[in-house]
Amino acid sequence: MSKKWTKAEILEIYNKPLLELVYEAAQVHRQHHKAGEVQVSSLLSIKTGGCTEDCAYCPQAARYHTDIKVHKLMSLPEVEAASTNAKAAGASRMCLGAAWREVRDNKDFDRVLDMVKAINAKDMEVCCTLGMLTEEQAQKLADAGLYAYNHNIDTSEEFYGDIITTRTYDDRLNTINHARKAGMTVCSGGIIGMGESIDDRIGMLYTLINLTPQPESVPINGLVPVEGTPLEHQAQVPTWDMVRMIATTRIVMPKATVRLSAGRLSMSMEAQALCFMAGASSIFAGDKLLTTPNPEFNQDMEMFKILGLSPKAAFSEKKKEAV
Repeated sequence: MSKKWTKAEILEIYNKPLLELVYEAAQVHRQHHKAGEVQVSSLLSIKTGGCTEDCAYCPQAARYHTDIKVHKLMSLPEVEAASTNAKAAGASRMCLGAAWREVRDNKDFDRVLDMVKAINAKDMEVCCTLGMLTEEQAQKLADAGLYAYNHNIDTSEEFYGDIITTRTYDDRLNTINHARKAGMTVCSGGIIGMGESIDDRIGMLYTLINLTPQPESVPINGLVPVEGTPLEHQAQVPTWDMVRMIATTRIVMPKATVRLSAGRLSMSMEAQALCFMAGASSIFAGDKLLTTPNPEFNQDMEMFKILGLSPKAAFSEKKKEAV
């Protein structure tokens, strides 16, 4: 059974001397995960822009004037080709993102179900992030073979209203519950560097820890400020904050896959190495992270070679459970 941490205990961990924190996180990581193994995921924006939400960080919101070009839902052959290329480049998970407020029961959703089936047939884990889901829609995705549903809580419940007003914190938690009820694994984390306090970061982790069961996957994103969004002038989040957040997440959620996500392009290889040491066990590879820049596959494979890391095979967690 997972330990129930208090906010004070999580804060105490977060505030430890940095090298001591990384050392402790590295020990916890090795108790629960194979050292040097990192899952490589590819993220594809299958429907871009035009979203009705007002998430302050997101260039895909229709109300903000950004350089994002709106694209309708991609075709099945386009997505199949992208997943084939991603697998050939070393990715074991394909994540499909659509800029929707919520899933609607229409031909577009039927096409997404076909995409899930097609990628699943390639022996790749498939993850979707499509906005809010009903119980019935979650079940349809699960029946199509969806391995994981991503729905980030973004930040603490207290700070959430400063970033998003078009849906509530409970809306987010309800969608996570629907995905869980359908038998899918859950991918849920948040973003740092949006102007939140350290207490907000702790509050976000506290919410995730208290989900039953906890998310199998926790993305830690550093804000990528985009011109035209309300957060365009936010200072870049310090590397050390990312390392602290990764390490703290690893200690309080020892079994989770901790994803070093957005913001990685601005991090040096040395900084990323510290994050891997501190328990990051997954990255998104490929030149785009939905609509923001990301390191290319070949850059990452070179980094893996230098650091002695190896890509994790698909469905490793299920195979581990079956043993």
